[in-house]
Order: sequence, then structure tokens, then C-alpha cells
Amino acid sequence: MALQWLILSYVVAAEVVIAVVLTLPYPMLVKKRVVSLVSLILQPAASIVAFAGFQLLDIYWKSEHRLSCSSEVCTATERDRYEKSIYKAQRNVVLCAAGILLYWCIYRICKYNKDLERLEEAEKRYKDE
Repeated sequence: MALQWLILSYVVAAEVVIAVVLTLPYPMLVKKRVVSLVSLILQPAASIVAFAGFQLLDIYWKSEHRLSCSSEVCTATERDRYEKSIYKAQRNVVLCAAGILLYWCIYRICKYNKDLERLEEAEKRYKDE
């Protein structure tokens, strides 16, 4: 079960690196190449949204069907195990939300740069006329 969270954490780390690379100030030619490369990666990487959404649904289902340990019948070990599972679920929700949010940010940054490039080309055409 931990493999899916390891994969998701690596994907989120890669998204952070991509977002940082996209927001660094580069010369215009390098920026265009980086944006076009990341844009090619974006469509196959959209599966991370579905994967994170599925994981969120799984966390929700498990939290709804989890045995609660809030009465005096529970031992200290059971209570610790219950609290640990709650903390892990909260960490995993943050990880899923970060994956979805970072994908959206990368998508918007690429779209912004492409729109900016298109507007600069239109401005250049109007100046040449």
C-alpha cells in the first residue's frame, strides 16, 4: 500500500521542480523551449489528477468505514494505532491535493506563456504592417 504514496510523492516532487523551472527567469528563446517541452509532458501527466482523485476517494471511504477508538474500551496501543492512521490519512490528503494543485499551476503557467508568445507575435505582425 505504501508504493502508491511513494509514487505520488515522487510525482509531486517532480511537479515542484517543473514549476520552479518554469518560473525562473530565462532568455526568451530558452523559455519558449522549456514551455514547449513541459507542454508536451502535460497531456500524459494529466493521469496524476485521476490517480490523486482516486486516492482521495479511497481515503474518504476508509475514513467512513474505519473503526473508531474513542471510548474507554480501547487500549493505549489501539488508540495510538488509530491516531497514527488518522495522521497518515491527513498527510496523504495533503499530498493528493498538492499533486492536483501543482498540476493545475503548471498547466496555467504554460498556458500563460503560450498566450503571451501568441500576443507578442500578433503585436509584431501589426507593427510590421
